[in-house]
Amino acid sequence: VVIAEKADLWWSKDPVHDRLCKQRFADALVAARGGELDEWADSARARLALIILLDQISRSLHRDSAEAFAGDDRARSLAAGGIERRQDRDLRYCERVFFYLPFMHSENLNDQEQSVGLYRGLLAAAPSSLEEQFSGNLDYAIAHRDLIQRFGCFPHRNAVLGRESSAEELAYLAEPAAGF
Repeated sequence: VVIAEKADLWWSKDPVHDRLCKQRFADALVAARGGELDEWADSARARLALIILLDQISRSLHRDSAEAFAGDDRARSLAAGGIERRQDRDLRYCERVFFYLPFMHSENLNDQEQSVGLYRGLLAAAPSSLEEQFSGNLDYAIAHRDLIQRFGCFPHRNAVLGRESSAEELAYLAEPAAGF
């Protein structure tokens, strides 16, 4: 399935989707965080499933709480290891979007630069029929990187992570399209 067909499933806040994720994946997420699914990293698709659990599913299960980000470091490590092993090359283009997300979700500028490079490479490698979709992914990667360059963090996470927002961050958060 091309990502554009399921965009709302992945990129919008939907309490029904969040509940469904909780019912289906809560135990798997606990197992993944506890290292019980580490053998999944041996194959590209299973590694991708582990990355999605720790990165995307965690956000749905624990929306609006610090726990949403508890799997980020592990997801990024899995993505980096998979890239090093070239496992991302074994995946379809639309699957690579999710494989690379942990870099886009990082509050580290080096990870953000890597994210932009990965999505730029994905756009260059993908068939022209997918250019619009992957151009949008690159735009999001750039927007995430630009926020980290500007603030050093994602201001929309400050409240749930117990961080105080600066005046500049508060002004940004008051903008209509702030956050992701």
